Amino acid sequence: MTIPQLSNQQIRALKSQAHALKPVVRVGQHGVTDSVMAELNLALDHHELLKVKISTGDRELRDQLIEKLATASQANIIQRIGNILVLYRKKPEAAAKKKKRATPGRAHSTKR
Repeated sequence: MTIPQLSNQQIRALKSQAHALKPVVRVGQHGVTDSVMAELNLALDHHELLKVKISTGDRELRDQLIEKLATASQANIIQRIGNILVLYRKKPEAAAKKKKRATPGRAHSTKR
């Protein structure tokens, strides 16, 4: 599966939405582990747009971790400022359809 390209207008809109978000996933001293990737994928499935905080002092290592997170999760990198990374991945169609439930209609009352 390839990562879809986003237009500049879409990226600007996502940046503005991400501004108020807090980091949902944190990458610590152990780096990108299986549990971090599982949590990231779960969070992306649920939220679509999220922030990741990467706690490492080395810039080269941080750049490698960012690329690894983005490619492994099939997400777009929206923005990166220092230790904070903003990722976006569209929700899978099955999850989007599951969320939209049909609401039962009301029975019409007829007055005569």
